[in-house]
Amino acid sequence: MRKLSVIVVAVLLLAGMATAQVPKGNVFFGYSYLNSDVVPDQRNSFNGWNASLEGKLIPLIGIVGDFAGYYGTHGVPIPPCTGSGCPTFNLSQNTYTVMFGPRISATVGKLTPFAQALFGIGHINENTTGFSDSDTSFATAVGGGVDYKLVPLLAWRFEGDYLHTNFFGNTQGDFRFSTGVVLHF
Repeated sequence: MRKLSVIVVAVLLLAGMATAQVPKGNVFFGYSYLNSDVVPDQRNSFNGWNASLEGKLIPLIGIVGDFAGYYGTHGVPIPPCTGSGCPTFNLSQNTYTVMFGPRISATVGKLTPFAQALFGIGHINENTTGFSDSDTSFATAVGGGVDYKLVPLLAWRFEGDYLHTNFFGNTQGDFRFSTGVVLHF
């Protein structure tokens, strides 16, 4: 009985030490830029924020919850006029995404490169004088990035993703770039 107790204690201690070597996950928050084509035949820039929470399933694979918001105002030509000399009106847009999915990462020295595929929803609000509209769409983001370790438990992230939505019946293929602080735990 005593040998069994020693073996059980040894296995539990070794398992605890092994899991202590693998980060349990991370929290990210930072600035995000979105280059969007919500208005057909017109690309616009939006600034905002991006936050994510990752929990590790095993050392190389985690599950991510990703949340983002983008804000901006741009000029839209008044129909039916087309071209550069057309009168425009200012359209204010707010876009939000909530997505979840797997992330694969591996640490190499101070760098932790990662790749991810996220799935969820996107929501957009458009406002101008006398006009307001909104839409919700399925959203996907495929991309990756790298975390640069600053000090133990703290890193800086650079991330780029292709964001796909379908607002107002039109398909959007947008690029988003995010950078900010990552806290590993």
